[in-house]
Amino acid sequence: MASGVGMRKNQTLICAPLMADTVDQVVNLMHKSKATGADIVEIRLDHLKSFDPQSDIQKLMKECPLPTLFTYRPIWEGGQYDGDENTRFNALQLCMKLGADHIDIELKAAHEFNKFLNGDKPEKCKVIVSSHNYDSTPSSEELGNLVARIQAAGADIVKFATTAVDITDVARVFQITVHCQVPIIAMVMGERGLMSRILCPKFGGYLTFGTLEAGKVSAPGQPTIEQLLNLYNFRLIDSDTKVFGIIGKPVSHSKSPKLYNRAFREDGFNGVFLHLLVDDLPKFFDTYSSPDFSGFSCTIPHKEVALSRCDEVDPVAKSIGAVNCVIRRPNDGKLFGCNTDYIGAISAIEDGLRENGASGPVSPLAGKLFVVIGAGGAGKALAYGAKEKGARVVIANRTYERAKELTDIIGGQALSLADLESFHPESGMILANTTSIGMQPKIEETPVPKEALKHYELVFDAVYTPKITRLLGEAQEVGAKIVTGVEMFIGQAYEQYERFTGLPAPKQLFKEIMGDH
Repeated sequence: MASGVGMRKNQTLICAPLMADTVDQVVNLMHKSKATGADIVEIRLDHLKSFDPQSDIQKLMKECPLPTLFTYRPIWEGGQYDGDENTRFNALQLCMKLGADHIDIELKAAHEFNKFLNGDKPEKCKVIVSSHNYDSTPSSEELGNLVARIQAAGADIVKFATTAVDITDVARVFQITVHCQVPIIAMVMGERGLMSRILCPKFGGYLTFGTLEAGKVSAPGQPTIEQLLNLYNFRLIDSDTKVFGIIGKPVSHSKSPKLYNRAFREDGFNGVFLHLLVDDLPKFFDTYSSPDFSGFSCTIPHKEVALSRCDEVDPVAKSIGAVNCVIRRPNDGKLFGCNTDYIGAISAIEDGLRENGASGPVSPLAGKLFVVIGAGGAGKALAYGAKEKGARVVIANRTYERAKELTDIIGGQALSLADLESFHPESGMILANTTSIGMQPKIEETPVPKEALKHYELVFDAVYTPKITRLLGEAQEVGAKIVTGVEMFIGQAYEQYERFTGLPAPKQLFKEIMGDH
């Protein structure tokens, strides 16, 4: 669907950067941009393999169904043009005369370009003066000075793009955006800067860039138009939108934004849920401390550090030693941590055993030998949950010492991962992998050889990308019942959604959304 969501709560434009070899290809992309839901197109003249300014610009202007932004980016600012400046300035001036809505000129060239124009600037055309830093994001003071220099260079619209070394770099850019007195385009490039591209309507940005196809970007980290509209509900973001996200490293594989954003939209809840690639969790929490950053899901490797940073922790999460959900309390800004992992996983495993014929009022896990692979946050959660249900717990970990530390706390037997190959004291055991072994892109990996799986009645894998990991595929082949990470993912999301929104979890919707996964 082209428009994404019918309603529009912000004026921030979605701009499609168009890069192609020929004018005809660019025209084709213009129409595609309109159909996909873009508001404006950026025509990258520097990507054209042959270019006759007079006839080509006329054709592009005549054929374009959307407002235009012309950019003729030189090699020294990350573009493709390597000719002389006079030729480039002539082409940009022609764009202005022929009715371009915007042109982009680099800060380094703006003074010369102004001299070249000599005041001959059509009223209709807005000049964007831009600066690109492909290495880092400067300090707030340096960014403030940069914006002042761009304004002094005659910009109608300020544009700067920096590079995120850490996700906290984006906070400085938000601060500049919200206080800027003129229209501003402020982007932070790279995966750690993704938040800048999605939240610009919240902070008053003039436009964001969205690509027609994944991977065909004009700068690192650009989402697609389709993602902006239909995954992140871009049109519905305003200054009051609450920000939520999944904190992890890696994190781009997570389906959480798909789940929560769709539910937010259907419930009419003013929130957005993002992928947050975080290196340093304490620094992240300290930087994004406003009540607008309202809640977070935590995944590998942050679940244990998150617990230490919470002001208050649910007793169950404290026993487990890990949190996967952090809520910022609106009244005092304090962080509250809880753990919904064990509920999601244990209930999915119990359901699997019941489907296998287990019945009765007690948990089908009672008395079972429950082997957990991994002694991190999720491993602790499952071991704790299984013990609560009456199972006998075994922890296997790459390093035996980590497994032993955990069994010393909750009881049970510790093994090294290598020991699992020959570990089969009884049949009908339960196996639960809580490590990232077998997750995309390393889908050929498995924590346990196929031969050893025949001793298990049920095998569960917390990894859900891919849905059927090598471990689960091989378990199925030897006749074990399998439970996928998708079932755990949906189960743990119910409680998180209710804590995030105060609304009942849309359980049927969650199942539908993940049904095609």
